[in-house]
Amino acid sequence: MESNLNAKMKTLRLASLLFVLLGVAVNCHAKNNCPWINEATASGLLGGDAVGDFTEPSTGQPAVCTIIQTGTGFTRTLRITVEVTPDTHARWQSAAQVCGKNAASLQAIGNESAMCAVDNHGPGLAELVVGRVRDQLFTITISTTLKDDLILTRTSLKEKAYTASEQVAGNLF
Repeated sequence: MESNLNAKMKTLRLASLLFVLLGVAVNCHAKNNCPWINEATASGLLGGDAVGDFTEPSTGQPAVCTIIQTGTGFTRTLRITVEVTPDTHARWQSAAQVCGKNAASLQAIGNESAMCAVDNHGPGLAELVVGRVRDQLFTITISTTLKDDLILTRTSLKEKAYTASEQVAGNLF
């Protein structure tokens, strides 16, 4: 009888431990406030832990995800906007004018998309993607405040902007 009671106590302790571990695992997942990319993916693109914020669309304003990684002396940002517009092609052409002649067409990203370097209003670097999927216009800006960022170099900015655009366009379809 005593060994049966010990076995039940061990089972109860094991069940309690598993319940606690399950509760910890549920609370340790990445946030997913942004409908088009989660913080874990964005953190990988930015080179470290990042925190996101999502702003719902309002009249005449797009939905905006801003994911930021801060460190000593730098800030890296991934900003995604999405708006629904009736004449998406015309709106895309207007938004892509920021790139001017430096626009590089991106193949297989949405219905049409382009990427270019943009002014980061300081010593850092930034890359912009303007694209459309059906009646949705999206922009992706990935930037760093460091001119000589070892993680977000000019080349890696382009690669990471392209990766982010694949993710966003895929989620908009």
